Amino acid sequence: MTRCILHIFLTCLCFVCGITNTQAQISVSVPSRVSTGENFRLSFTINTQDVEGFRVGNIPGGLEVIAGPYTSQQSSYQVVNGHTSSSSSITYTYTLYADKPGTYTIPAAHAKINGKAVSSRAVRVTVSGSSRSNGGGVPPMHQDDGGDNTMRSAGSPISGKDLFIKVSASKRRVHEQEPVLLTYKVYTLVDLTQLEGKMPDLTGFHTQEVPLPQQKSFKMERVNGRAYRSVTWSQYVMYPQMTGKLEVPSITFKGIVVQQNRAVDPFEAFFNGGSGYVEVKREIKAPGLTIQVDPLPKKPENFSGGVGRFNISSQLSKTDVQAGDPITMRVVVSGVGNLKLIKAPDINLPKNFDKYDPKITDKTKLTAKGVEGNMVYDILFVPRQQGHYTIPAIEFVYFDVQTNAYKTLRTKSFSINVAKGTGKNATAVYDNPKDNDIHDIKHGEASCSVSGVRFVGSGTYWVCLLLPLIGFIVLLILFHKRAVERADIISLRKKKADSIARARLKKASQLMHAGRGDAFYDEVLRALWDYAGSKLIMPVEQLSRDNIAETFAQHDVQQETIEKFLLALDACEYERYAPGDASGNMGKTYTAAAVAISEIEDVMKKKRKL
Repeated sequence: MTRCILHIFLTCLCFVCGITNTQAQISVSVPSRVSTGENFRLSFTINTQDVEGFRVGNIPGGLEVIAGPYTSQQSSYQVVNGHTSSSSSITYTYTLYADKPGTYTIPAAHAKINGKAVSSRAVRVTVSGSSRSNGGGVPPMHQDDGGDNTMRSAGSPISGKDLFIKVSASKRRVHEQEPVLLTYKVYTLVDLTQLEGKMPDLTGFHTQEVPLPQQKSFKMERVNGRAYRSVTWSQYVMYPQMTGKLEVPSITFKGIVVQQNRAVDPFEAFFNGGSGYVEVKREIKAPGLTIQVDPLPKKPENFSGGVGRFNISSQLSKTDVQAGDPITMRVVVSGVGNLKLIKAPDINLPKNFDKYDPKITDKTKLTAKGVEGNMVYDILFVPRQQGHYTIPAIEFVYFDVQTNAYKTLRTKSFSINVAKGTGKNATAVYDNPKDNDIHDIKHGEASCSVSGVRFVGSGTYWVCLLLPLIGFIVLLILFHKRAVERADIISLRKKKADSIARARLKKASQLMHAGRGDAFYDEVLRALWDYAGSKLIMPVEQLSRDNIAETFAQHDVQQETIEKFLLALDACEYERYAPGDASGNMGKTYTAAAVAISEIEDVMKKKRKL
């Protein structure tokens, strides 16, 4: 009995020692030779599942990791002659792509196994020749010209024919201020789940993004005989501000493609938390393009600054009035183009008419064609004398982008009958003798008394004589100065620029408190553009960010102040599409515009005093 117990003890001791002496190690499996352009697998197997902190060194530059690591676990149990034994292991697998020929050393992998740090051996892979159609047991890439979008296996290569972006422009040769629609369209044969890319600042263009649905809807489209899923990813309307060849640079988009991990057993994925899918990061480069911008032909004197295709119409509120009654003429400019930058129509009214600044209503929207809609101008004027008058037609000159020529549009003329007003004129009454200029001769003796002070020749006499003359000279100088100032329209515009801008900002403040976001941003935008045009004496068609910055700099305005003005302008143009609190955005925009105008006005006033 004692001998039997000793035998069992020795057997158990040998078994325990055998387990203790088993060394945990990391084995590497990788082909020694692969072809250029081929996918291959790199596997690290560890003969236990007690693994922590597994990591691989930096993969050489000629090899690209396109998937992984994904893990698989194996466990086995054996019963031999009544003795039970078990083993387990875990495998980490990567899918690599042989990009360039050469011999590459894949560094060792490291992990903490059973509490000890263990490393694998480094291995070498030689890349040479050209790619094979299917090698190394890698699942073949799914090819289907019929447009089948079945999810591909993990490790399948993604070529430039499987996923690419086309960039197109509505026109490649335009005139300055003529809108260009830039479109980025995605074509894919793989499961693209995410795509990110930002349009850079374009030199020489004023750019606005066309709002597109956030939920993208793919459509089938054939390209070179293959059926792709395609979607318009983003669109921009660009207004060229310079002439010559303007570059739209290439953009690198970062995408994520989902592939199926066929190496993972579905039951293992469910019970052990594994994943049956692999996310592959992919960079897609959208090519750049060149836009040729031609200058506009010689501009007519009455050019409105409009570039596009427009129509104009007008109507009067009434044609039979009394002198002193106001009349409103509504002029509507409609079409597609740079509607917000055109000059307000000018009416040549007869004499004895008072005209006031027009009220402008913006009814435009940004579409794929550009700014489209109506600009409404309500012009108020008052006839002062009775009579029959003719309001001549209004001329509107713009550059037609379809005919590449200037076109002149005219409204119809109007006839106005002005009756006598209700005002009363005061008349003098001469029936009372006290109002006559000659009175009766006074009869009787007159007493003459001689005063001791003589008035003629005295100091008081000369003061009374010279005072009216001095007053006349002073008034003559003042009236002359005022006439010169009124004749100098340029100086008058400069002086009124600040007051007009502040009046518009006051109206914008009212719109902000009323919660009318679109009208608020349009009013602030007009305040900024009108201030710059009036203060710098710059025609509307020449107004651009670059021209404004350069001209302000010539007037000794500091660069910091110029940047504030431009930032206020950009905020006004883009903030209406910005996410977040609308009231907060309007408040920031209003403050930025007011501060920018105030600082520029201070600088200009100091320079004028010098």
